[in-house]
Amino acid sequence: MKPASTGTLSGCLVWVIAFGVISSCILPLAMIAGGITSASNFAIQQTGKFICPDNTTPDVYSYETTTTDEYGNSQPATAYELQCKDANGTVVKTDPVGYSFLWIGIFAGIGLFLSGVLAFALAAPAGVLIARFLNRSKKSTHA
Repeated sequence: MKPASTGTLSGCLVWVIAFGVISSCILPLAMIAGGITSASNFAIQQTGKFICPDNTTPDVYSYETTTTDEYGNSQPATAYELQCKDANGTVVKTDPVGYSFLWIGIFAGIGLFLSGVLAFALAAPAGVLIARFLNRSKKSTHA
């Protein structure tokens, strides 16, 4: 293999490793942030643009319900759903889950994009550190 293509291949490998390490930290944080903010009015307005039919307004509806804990006991909970209302205020469509998945997916996509940018920015310094470490270990074995 030519040295230039070897350098390119090792650079890509360093980027993939850096992307994996960085995204393993950023992606869970992005998904947690998306899950926490999914019931906000801003999230409802943004996802409602994609989910609600034309000439309807997205709105959040919350209600008291129960959930089951890890021991099988019922616990009180609050549920949220997206409601698409027409001009008269009549509910045309409800979506209890899709809007949240879309919102969390948007955050995950942003997290992956940031991971890629950071991996690109940090791949060259990481490659230099790896090369220095490998050169030191080669020198110590030959000494």
